[in-house]
Amino acid sequence: MKLKNLLQYNDIVIQCHDNPDADALASGYALYWYLEQKGKSPRFIYRGRNQVQKSNLMIMIDQLSVPVSYEPDFEEKPELLVTVDCQYGEKNVTKTEAGTVAVIDHHESMIKAGKESDENHEIRANIGSCATILWDMIREEGLDVNENRKLATAMYYGLFTDTNRLSEVSHPLDRDMIDNLIIMKSLITEMSNSNITLRELKITGRAIMDYQYFYDNRYMIICAEKCDPNILGVISDFAMETAGVNVCMAYYSAPSEIKFSVRSCVKEVHADELAAFLAEGLGGGGGHITKAGGTIRPEKLMRSIGGSFTEDEINEKQLAKVAAEHFKSKFALYFESYEIIYARTAEIDMTGMKLYEKLPQELGVAKLTDIFPAGTRVGIRTLEGDIDIDINDELYLMIGIEGEVYPIKAEKLARSYNMLDKRYERTLEYSPSIRNSLTGEVRKVLEYSHTVISTGISRIYARPLNRSVKLFTAWDEEKYYSGDPGDYIAVREDDPHDIYVIRERLFPQLYKEI
Repeated sequence: MKLKNLLQYNDIVIQCHDNPDADALASGYALYWYLEQKGKSPRFIYRGRNQVQKSNLMIMIDQLSVPVSYEPDFEEKPELLVTVDCQYGEKNVTKTEAGTVAVIDHHESMIKAGKESDENHEIRANIGSCATILWDMIREEGLDVNENRKLATAMYYGLFTDTNRLSEVSHPLDRDMIDNLIIMKSLITEMSNSNITLRELKITGRAIMDYQYFYDNRYMIICAEKCDPNILGVISDFAMETAGVNVCMAYYSAPSEIKFSVRSCVKEVHADELAAFLAEGLGGGGGHITKAGGTIRPEKLMRSIGGSFTEDEINEKQLAKVAAEHFKSKFALYFESYEIIYARTAEIDMTGMKLYEKLPQELGVAKLTDIFPAGTRVGIRTLEGDIDIDINDELYLMIGIEGEVYPIKAEKLARSYNMLDKRYERTLEYSPSIRNSLTGEVRKVLEYSHTVISTGISRIYARPLNRSVKLFTAWDEEKYYSGDPGDYIAVREDDPHDIYVIRERLFPQLYKEI
C-alpha cells in the first residue's frame, strides 16, 4: 500500500487499538501529520473501556502534542477508517463502521505471517514497531518527519517502548529510523523514567525472589505476573548483575499473550537467536546480541501439546504450567543442540567432506576505501545484522545473491574472481549500507559495487551439517554465524582456517562438486 492511495478520501478517521501504547499513539500521530501535510483534515481516535492513564503516555500526549482523542461512544461512519498498530476486527480494537477500511500494522497477520501488502493493507510482521513502517512509508512519499521534532520524538519512543528500550530491535529498517530521527532526548529520558508504577516495582521484586537457576549452563529463568513488557527487561537486566549468571530470561503468561525478555553477557549465546528459538513456530522473537525478547501466542502453545483452544477457553493456571515447562525444555534443548567452532584455532575434521568449486555466479564486490578512507571505523548494516570493522587498503566487501556481505582481502579476491566491467545491480529485500562510526554518514554499498565472476580456482571442502553450529570466523572472533542441520560447513582448500557456513538453499547455486 502507498500512503498516497489514501488521498482520494476526504472524511478520514485514524484509529489505534484500545488501551493504546506509545507505538499506537506515535503511529496514528505520524499518519495524521502526513495527511495534514497533504491538505486533509483527519481525526485520530481510540476507543474501549479505559482512557489513557499511564504517566509516561500522559507526558507523551501532552508534551509531544499527540492529536488523539478518546471516543468510547464513536458512532459516525467515516468514508475511510485506517487502523494503525492493530488489525480491523481483532479483539484489541473496538469495531468502528466505515465505508472503506485500511490497515497499517506490524503484528502477525491473521491471514499469514511476514508482509501482506495491497492497496488497503500494509502489514509487516518482521518490523519492530508500527511507527517504523509509517516512517518508511512517509519517506517514500518524499516527506521528512524531522520537520516536526515532536513527531520524530514520538516515533522514536514508539519503537523504544515496543522493543524494550531498543533491546529487541532486529530489522535494519528499525535501526535506520533510529539513526535518522532528530529527537528531544531529555523528553525520552523523562518518559522512560515515568514508565514503572509502585505496583510494577512490587511485581519486579516478587519475580526476582522466585527465580530458577541452572548451574550447568549458567542461565536463569524468572516468571513474573502480567505487566508492561518493559518490566520484563528491568527484571532481566537486574538479574544479569548477578555473578555466575550468563543468560537470563524473564516472562509472563496470560491468555492474550506470553511475553519474554532475554539477556546474554557471553559471546557464545546471542540473545536474539535464543529468543527466536524459544518462540519458533509459536510466535516471534528477536533483538540484539545481548538483549532480545519475543511473544508466544498462547493458543498455539496449547495446541502444540495436543489441545484445541481459543483465547477464551484457555485456563490461566494450566497455561502457566505449560509455559513454564515449554521454556525449561527449550532452554535445555538449545544448549544441547549446537557445537562451537573457533575458526582461528580450529582443526576441522575433513571426514566426509567433498571438494567443490565455485560456479560462474555473478556476485558483487566493493572496495572499502572507495567508500570511506583507510583507517575509518565503520558499521556495515545488513539484513543479517551489523558488522564493525576498520577499513584498510587490502579489504573489500563481497555482496552475495541475497544481499549477504562478508569481508575479503585483495589477494584472495584476485585469486578467486575476475572483475567485470559493470556495476553490480540486484533487487534485495534490504540493501546493505555503511555508516561512518565517527561522523554518522551513511552510504549504500551497491552504489560503489562492481560485478565479479568466479575464476573456478576457488575451491572448498564442504559437507552438510548434521547438527547446529556457532562459527566464530577468523575475521570476527566476537560474533558467531549460525548454521543449522542441512546447511554446509565449508573450508577453503588453500586456507584451513577460512571456515564458513553456506545456507542449504544457496549451496547448489554457488558450488559444484569436482
